[in-house]
Amino acid sequence: MRDLRALKWSNREKKIARQAFERAYQRECDAIRERVSAMLAELANANDVWRVHDFLSEKRREVEEKYDYRYSVLIFVFARLLREGWLDEPELDGLQEDKISAIKEMANLWYAD
Repeated sequence: MRDLRALKWSNREKKIARQAFERAYQRECDAIRERVSAMLAELANANDVWRVHDFLSEKRREVEEKYDYRYSVLIFVFARLLREGWLDEPELDGLQEDKISAIKEMANLWYAD
């Protein structure tokens, strides 16, 4: 099997990858913001404030762990984002077919429900 961490990225692919990465990141942050807004609207008592804090702390940890834009791990990141629904396949158009195939394969195998 080819070493996915050693794949070379052309300048064009880097631009496509950055745009796809940023869109996925923005989508997930928007979803978190919407959830927090709903939680704040439902605050019933002072303890609910800490529930919001705990939720945000957990999400921050998850997002920081997930969104890693090093080219050596970007195939794995995209597979996860694709599987979780933060990234759409057409956003990867323009990447070399071997990269797209690897992303899809990992999304289907490694991140299966």
